[in-house]
Amino acid sequence: MSAPTGMTADTGTGTGALLELEDLHVRFGSPGLRGRGRVLRAVNGVTLSIGRGRTLGLVGESGSGKSTLGRAVLRLVPVHAGRVRLGGRELTGLRGRELRAARRDMQMVFQDPYSSLDPSSLVGDSIAEPVREHEGLSRRDAEVRVRELLEVVGLPGGHADRYPHEFSGGQRQRVAIARAVALNPSLVVCDEAVSALDVSTQNQVINLLEELRSRFGLSYLFIAHDLAVVRHIAHEVAVMYLGNVVETGPTDRVYDSPAHPYTQALLSAIPASHPRRAGTGTRMLLSGDLPDPANPPAGCAFVTRCPFAMDVCREVPPAMTPVDGGGEVACHLQTTGPVLAGRPLDAGGVRVGRSGGPDVVPASVEAP
Repeated sequence: MSAPTGMTADTGTGTGALLELEDLHVRFGSPGLRGRGRVLRAVNGVTLSIGRGRTLGLVGESGSGKSTLGRAVLRLVPVHAGRVRLGGRELTGLRGRELRAARRDMQMVFQDPYSSLDPSSLVGDSIAEPVREHEGLSRRDAEVRVRELLEVVGLPGGHADRYPHEFSGGQRQRVAIARAVALNPSLVVCDEAVSALDVSTQNQVINLLEELRSRFGLSYLFIAHDLAVVRHIAHEVAVMYLGNVVETGPTDRVYDSPAHPYTQALLSAIPASHPRRAGTGTRMLLSGDLPDPANPPAGCAFVTRCPFAMDVCREVPPAMTPVDGGGEVACHLQTTGPVLAGRPLDAGGVRVGRSGGPDVVPASVEAP
C-alpha cells in the first residue's frame, strides 16, 4: 500500500539525534502561606536523546515523572529550565503561532483512546481536524486523506462515519494512531499507549507502531510500565526514578546486564514467560514508597529504598557514568565501594563479586 496523500515513505533512518533534551526541569507548585508553598520537582535535570527512526523506551514506577516528561517534550506543560530540541530546532522558547506550527512535527498517542477521542464526533472528523487546521484541505480532500489513514492503521476507510463507542479498545487506539500520524510527524510520544489493552491486542498495536516507524521513519518516545513490552519495541531504554533518569543504554544491555539497583528491581518483577519458569529466578524486593518529590533525599534519589546504600549515597547526588556495553548509570556503586551493578545474583540471593565470591548479602533481596 502506498503512503497516504501528504505522507512520505521512509528513505532511511538517517543519522544523528532527532530529539535532544538537555538538563530539563519541570516543576509544579502553589504559593502557600506567605509564599512558602511546596515545589514539586516532577522532572529534575533530565538529559536524553532519540535518534532518527529510533524508539526510546521510558520506564519507571507510577509517579516517577515519565508522563510529565513526555508532555514537556510537546510543550503541553511548562518547562522550568533546560532545552528541548527537535531536529536541531530549539522548542523551549517558541510561543503562539511558532509553537503551534512546530507541533505538527510532534504528536502524542494517549493511554485511553476513548477519553482522547471526542465521543460526540465521528472518528473521521477527529482525524481530519489536524489535517484541515494545518494544511487547509477542503472537506472532500480531508475525507480522502482520512480514509487512506484508516486503511494504513488496519481499519476500513468506511469506518470514518462511525462514533468512538462503536469501536473496540484496540480499534479506538488505531484511530488515535491514525490521527497522530496524519500530519507526517517526525516524533510520536506514546504515553502508555497499550497499557489499557489486552495482551493479544497489545501485540497487534505494537506491530502496527513498528510497521509505521519503518515505513515513515518515525521516532517514538515510548512511555510504559510494562518492561516486557518495552523490550520488544525499544532500541534504547531510559529508567526514571523520582524525576531523575538513573540509567540509559541499548535495550539488550539494560535488560541483560542492568547497572542500577532500581533497574535490577524493576526487571526482577517481570512475570515469568512460562509457568515452569516461575520461581526459578531471584527477586529484588524494594521496601517503602517513592519519596515526596517536593522533599527529595539530599543525595541519591534512590537512597531511601536501595539495599546497597552507602554513606556517600546519602550526601552526594551521583553523576551519570558510562557503562560497559553502552549507556550510562547514576550510581555510586560504579565508582565507590563494591561495584555490584550488572552482576548476577546467585541462587541464594548473594551478589557475585569480581572474583566469583560474594560481595554483599542485601537484606531486601529474597528468593521468591
